[in-house]
Amino acid sequence: MEEVRIKDEFIKLGQALKLSGEAGSGIDAKFVIQDGKVTVNNEVELRRGRKLYKDDIFSYNGKEFIIKNS
Repeated sequence: MEEVRIKDEFIKLGQALKLSGEAGSGIDAKFVIQDGKVTVNNEVELRRGRKLYKDDIFSYNGKEFIIKNS
């Protein structure tokens, strides 16, 4: 599991995908989320604006990422 470090209280799912390197742009993130390919805390998430907080886990493309504060 890889860490995604954030400075604020939360990060939106689309931004987290870009920060993790799994999406090259917001448009890429939008499509993989809308296609049901991303899970948050083991549940399929279809909203790219979903707020992720410390210790939330999102998965995409066989990889898991955990949100951590820097």
